[in-house]
Amino acid sequence: MLPLKILENTVYLYDGSFDGLLSIVFDCYTTQTLPFQIVPFQNYIPNLLETTCFIETNEIKAKRIWNGIYKNISYTALYDCYYAFLSNYLKKELAIVQYLLHGFTVGPSICHQLALDYVIKVTKLRKNVFGEAHRLKGLVRLCEVQNNLWYACIHPDNHVIEQVGHFLMERFPTQNLILHDKNRNLVFLYYAKNKNNYEIAQVPENFAVTQFCEEELAFQKLWKTFFNTIAIKERSNKRLQMQFIPKKYWKDLIEMP
Repeated sequence: MLPLKILENTVYLYDGSFDGLLSIVFDCYTTQTLPFQIVPFQNYIPNLLETTCFIETNEIKAKRIWNGIYKNISYTALYDCYYAFLSNYLKKELAIVQYLLHGFTVGPSICHQLALDYVIKVTKLRKNVFGEAHRLKGLVRLCEVQNNLWYACIHPDNHVIEQVGHFLMERFPTQNLILHDKNRNLVFLYYAKNKNNYEIAQVPENFAVTQFCEEELAFQKLWKTFFNTIAIKERSNKRLQMQFIPKKYWKDLIEMP
């Protein structure tokens, strides 16, 4: 990485979007400076010993950085940084900015420089987010509300609602879908007549769909009966079960107690 001036006790605040973070990368690259910390403004707790600077999201700057990463570093680096950004890790922003600034210096080889702590951090965060999205694609349970409208709720650690929603769109293209991230009060909305179009919206904290059609309730009862019938009580192993399906996901599975 080019020698950067570290701004001691300076915290950059931004709006929490990926474009906002890329705008910070642009400013850091042009000024050759690096803040002490980067935090979404809604999560920042004021500290008298720190100086804050709010960096506004600039779509032009963000697009230039996005294209620059794709052309001068690699698609892999862009992929890794975006997935790392979706992590719930609180200090992800600074690691991503350091990763990209160094990437503009060394090019595609940044992805393999695992001796650097920020490269290791971004790689681990990407694996964690991708792994959770992959697990939820197999665990999500769709329930029919009425008239071909299907609902599912999830409680992910990371911001993976878009990845899981895309999977459901491709898997069930003729069904109207509502995917609800209860940890973030977000819903992924897909209307089958508008192919490949979807919306992610904020909902109230108490939002929930609890009324399902009679046929859905009958199928749920049938599935629970089947699940309990084939189980061999003497060979029950909760610890092994939790290794394959972490207990934090059980509340969204119809068959689990």
